[in-house]
Amino acid sequence: MKIGIDIGHNAPPDTGAKGIKFEDHLTTEVGLMVMEKLKALGHTVVDCKPQKVYSVKQSLVQRVNIANSARVDVFVSIHFNAFNTRAYGTEIFATSSKGRQFAKPVLTEIVKLGFFNRGIKNGFHLYVVRNTSMPAILVECCFIDSQNDMKLYNGEAMANAIVKGLTGELPPPPVEPIPDETNNPDTSVLRLQKSLNRLKISDKDDKMLDEDGDLGPATNSAIENFQTTVGIQITGVASKTTWDALNEILSKPIVRQNHAAGTLVQYLQYRLGADMDGIYGPQTELAINTFQRDTGLVIDGIIGPLTWEKLIG
Repeated sequence: MKIGIDIGHNAPPDTGAKGIKFEDHLTTEVGLMVMEKLKALGHTVVDCKPQKVYSVKQSLVQRVNIANSARVDVFVSIHFNAFNTRAYGTEIFATSSKGRQFAKPVLTEIVKLGFFNRGIKNGFHLYVVRNTSMPAILVECCFIDSQNDMKLYNGEAMANAIVKGLTGELPPPPVEPIPDETNNPDTSVLRLQKSLNRLKISDKDDKMLDEDGDLGPATNSAIENFQTTVGIQITGVASKTTWDALNEILSKPIVRQNHAAGTLVQYLQYRLGADMDGIYGPQTELAINTFQRDTGLVIDGIIGPLTWEKLIG
């Protein structure tokens, strides 16, 4: 769909109501998130808020003109109510039957958040609803002068409710990128200590390292233990080979049978209690499957993001 989103007010002298919070702030917060979420779902979004106006009437006219010129499929104006500090809840205004069809699921989704259902009302008195040439709704999300509503209010949840009501779906949550440690230039003692602790490599006394940035006997012995674990030359010194092995593990690559071998697999075997030969064979697969079962993961024998998260965070 092509959807016109009108972030209510926010165009002086057309400014919103004031209460416990400011309407202009909340309409901006919710409106921007609604637009981004709709775009993420593949919809075309038209921002109908005017850039500069000299009167409230001009502000309203420009919003309507933007929507009509763009020929959007539906116009959605986002607002927050204020009255006497005792009124509360959500209401949506529409004029046409098609507008009411859009309003109903939006209202349903917002009410699910705990807001009182004030219903769908005739919006003929509202300029932007009356003068747009497509189905239009004006959403009064809740009351900014109501303690009850402001305790319930969450901008992300409100935006999700509007998007879900309009489209029937939500975009998937953003996936946090996994930092690529492969070429991390930081070879400080402090990062070394943090990395060894993260990988559960202890010192000669089987203790985790103090993360103090000082290279001493405990850290040197932990380096030796790591080198022994992954099968590289034992020197007790954090050489390039040692850092390469550390960074390879910290980069959390996907590991599956017949696609990995060497230091990475040997570290996994150490953590999972399998024979440490650096080869992903049946015994290693069994150890991975057991770990995944015991930690509530999908049992697939693949070291992916969720399994790495359980292993090293």
